[in-house]
Amino acid sequence: MAEISAAMVKELRSATGSGIMDCKRVLGEADGDIEKAIELLRKKGLAKAAKRAGRSTSEGIIYSYIHTGAKLGVLVEVNCESDFVAKTEDFKQFAKNIAMHIAASNPAGLNPEDVDATLVEKERDIYKAQMIEEGKPENIIDKIVEGKVEKFYKDVCLMSQPYVKDPQKSITDILKETIGNLGENIQIRRFTRFQIGE
Repeated sequence: MAEISAAMVKELRSATGSGIMDCKRVLGEADGDIEKAIELLRKKGLAKAAKRAGRSTSEGIIYSYIHTGAKLGVLVEVNCESDFVAKTEDFKQFAKNIAMHIAASNPAGLNPEDVDATLVEKERDIYKAQMIEEGKPENIIDKIVEGKVEKFYKDVCLMSQPYVKDPQKSITDILKETIGNLGENIQIRRFTRFQIGE
């Protein structure tokens, strides 16, 4: 088994923000392999996030972000379990990152049920017209349209959007990582985006 040095623990801590004991333990499990240890910590964090998902989130902050030029602004409510976590820099940074993402990506809602039904119907009609125009067989049009609606939801719902700072991850992935790092259940409760002229 590889010798776990203080330098290795320090490197892993700076890469993941995890505690000393967690870093020592996973480095032991990963036989000193830093990359493998990072992966193990991420998996453990996601497992912790799943366990915490049902816990009450009655604390938190409302974060306001005004984009340069003051023509675009976002208010987002992010909840957590304790006032202690709500006051941490990591929690505030998460809220800021979400607000900036909302400013950039203009989501139509948090989840599919939040998206205006008339907007969805309009998209559905457009997709159907496109399929008819392309001469697709009548019996498969509805199936294709439903697939396109699912893709539409993925693009316009905040929780499934690719995160602007790391498009390999969705907002849900970033949320789960933050839950794992901060050790509390966290929820993005609601948001409003204001843009001059809209």
